[in-house]
Amino acid sequence: MTTLSTHVLDTSRGGPATGVAVQLFDADGALRWQGVTDADGRCPALREQALEAGRYRLVFAVAAYFRAAGVALPEPPFLDVIPLDFGIAGQGHYHVPLLVSPFGYSTYRGS
Repeated sequence: MTTLSTHVLDTSRGGPATGVAVQLFDADGALRWQGVTDADGRCPALREQALEAGRYRLVFAVAAYFRAAGVALPEPPFLDVIPLDFGIAGQGHYHVPLLVSPFGYSTYRGS
């Protein structure tokens, strides 16, 4: 069985991003899971999804998070919703963190 986790870190504040809406879609565009990051910037229930090899998309609603945190954003915001397309090639665990600020982000395959 292959599992997936994510961790959203707010690099502008130097800590976890609490309350970010996250969605997981499969290659056909079907919604497989949705939730909100916890106080540690994680989505523990996402790990319960059994995934097969294939292409997936995680979508992070970052503008809504920054606005809720009191950050003044331009209209439209530079980053509103961040889609991350990635592939799962085999068994095991995949960790896809997101490091984000109002004007930039990065990701990688973590452990």
